[in-house]
Amino acid sequence: MSQLAYARYGKDNIRLCKVHRNNDGTQSVTEMTICTLLEGDIETSYTQGDNSVVVATDTQKQTCYILAKQHPVTPPELFASIVANHFIETYPHIHVAHVRITTHRWTRLTVDGTPHPHSFYRDGEDVRTVEAVAREGDGISLRSGIDKLLVLKSTGSAFYGFDRDEYTRLPETWDRILSTEVQCGWQWKKFRGVQEVNDVAAKFDEAWEAARKITLDTFAKDSSASVQNTMYKMCDQILAVVPLVESVNYSLPNKHYFEIDLSWHKGLKNTGKDAEVYAPQSDPNGLIQCTVSRKEESKL
Repeated sequence: MSQLAYARYGKDNIRLCKVHRNNDGTQSVTEMTICTLLEGDIETSYTQGDNSVVVATDTQKQTCYILAKQHPVTPPELFASIVANHFIETYPHIHVAHVRITTHRWTRLTVDGTPHPHSFYRDGEDVRTVEAVAREGDGISLRSGIDKLLVLKSTGSAFYGFDRDEYTRLPETWDRILSTEVQCGWQWKKFRGVQEVNDVAAKFDEAWEAARKITLDTFAKDSSASVQNTMYKMCDQILAVVPLVESVNYSLPNKHYFEIDLSWHKGLKNTGKDAEVYAPQSDPNGLIQCTVSRKEESKL
């Protein structure tokens, strides 16, 4: 005998772009990719072929378009909450709605020294992410983040003093290239509903800007003893400046750049302090992750 242990379904890769036409004649654009996933009393659609409990994935897509017309799509935390809440309020048999939004960069062009009213360019592949989960009778959980932020510094990073045994071949280094593709997220305190999310809407952009600045500034300025230590410093600072955030996590893959020994060619020096030419590596690579949360206050 078998039983359905878990199920959810939805629509992925919903592409959406909204043009904001402002009263002063300027325009702004927001482009996002959305994924919706629904949970609830949907077991019979799997076990008995009963489609009456299915909110079609095309319906979920059209819902995103309609709600984008009727509501602001920025900040994305608010829009994700609106969409998720819609599903659990509209369909009695849907009890949990997950909405993930990825916002793509469009930055206003400057032409002849003046910001152009309606022209934009993509100045990076890094994206802003949001995950909203609305649970019937249990409020809205929100997680914001940064992804695909590629960074590199050519010095100011070391790695030595690590455990050594008969399996260790890696040499210690006191100066190396450090590069990674940043994936960072922060979990907000739980919200009771959309109105409570709306009440702090301005905080979401502020938090994203602060987290991105902290990430970049700390990466550049820190005399890094390890990726582990640098990422902890980033987490600690974000928690300090965003009181509504309960925890911060990073996932940082090492993008390795190895020195090339060219001594075979007429004694050419290209290692240690003489290194200038490096070979970028694809894989395998180190992957460093951590989550830092607030300390629980003593109840004594």
